[in-house]
Amino acid sequence: MKVNVFDILKERGFIEQTSHEDEIKELLGNELVTFYCGYDPTADSLTAGHFLTLMAISHMQRAGHRPIILIGGGTTMIGDPTGKTDMRKMLTLEDINNNGEKFKNQMRRFINFNDDKTIMVNNADWLLNLEYLPFLRDIGAHFSVNRMLGAECYKSRMEKGLTFLEFNYMIMQSYDFLQLNRKYNCKLQVGGNDQWSNMLGGIDLIRKKESESAYVMTFTLLTTSEGKKMGKTEEGVLWLDPNKTSPYDFYQYWRNVDDSTVGKCLSLLTFLPMDEVKKLSALEGAEINKAKEVLAYEVTKIVHGEEEATKSQNAAKALFANGANDDSIPSVELEISVFKEGIGILNLLTKVNLASSNGEGRRLVQQGGISINEEKISDFKREITLDDFQDGKLMIRKGKKVYLQVILK
Repeated sequence: MKVNVFDILKERGFIEQTSHEDEIKELLGNELVTFYCGYDPTADSLTAGHFLTLMAISHMQRAGHRPIILIGGGTTMIGDPTGKTDMRKMLTLEDINNNGEKFKNQMRRFINFNDDKTIMVNNADWLLNLEYLPFLRDIGAHFSVNRMLGAECYKSRMEKGLTFLEFNYMIMQSYDFLQLNRKYNCKLQVGGNDQWSNMLGGIDLIRKKESESAYVMTFTLLTTSEGKKMGKTEEGVLWLDPNKTSPYDFYQYWRNVDDSTVGKCLSLLTFLPMDEVKKLSALEGAEINKAKEVLAYEVTKIVHGEEEATKSQNAAKALFANGANDDSIPSVELEISVFKEGIGILNLLTKVNLASSNGEGRRLVQQGGISINEEKISDFKREITLDDFQDGKLMIRKGKKVYLQVILK
């Protein structure tokens, strides 16, 4: 008997909320469903948060269902107020389109676009040409302002002031669902749990305009044991673009997650069978590091490919064994002349982009966050010279997780 993908998603911990659980489970078990998930291209790369929803979509596609990936070329021009205390930065149409193209290219690692197995659309195609008064009469008339103001996605914006521009976001997203329902018989919308209130609007609109049933299902957000969003590093967001977050740094992030979150990450972010996930999750003490290594390797392999995952794994093991000469550790080349007379540690940190300013570098040193060749630096006036190099290389460690080799040229 074929396993219902709803049960797979449930067991792995993806599903947070559903509009109609029994109906959705029956739908996914009895027919091939066209469903959609929207992505507003507000940056030029997807993040670790996007990765979780893409994994859920991949499970659904493997079960035979057809995803629609909606790039929010139109909705990005308004900005989703969900979880924001300030209005989003306004992007140009050119920036939005460029970001959307980069999203598409990155998604091909996780989703099969061959033979129409995935539909990709841009809501700019129908939103940018809307006529205001006809849209208000046809669509706006079906939305209650009182109900919208009670939605979670608007509450955080009420104190500072919710603009009328942002207030339209829920209506735009609901209209997307209606358009996809009409054109592709799309019956289900999926997304992160922070989108719950935005997503419910589409169900009501389809019922009122088409007299059809539609459903929404949200996925859990990637959080730490304290409930904070995962995917943040000392340098900022954990990006899927290797030029923004290197495969090595990406690997190291997952290698160093809290012990309490390893099982959840293995379940949500890898395709390992659940029997293996449970065995790895049950490891305790120092043994849990084996599970973290599996997690880091599997996630990096999915996002960046097997070669980069293996290189990152070898680099991490080399560091652990004090093998600071491994070529796969991130490195920067500097002229030998820089070190002949010596360079101050603060200047060096800014030169290799481990600190944004001398002030930040001084703070890192004073807090014990900088080591040279595994020797902790305590004096922010310390000069780095050729005597500090070993076989033409110098290893800098920032904090516990960030390593960088300086190589003489």
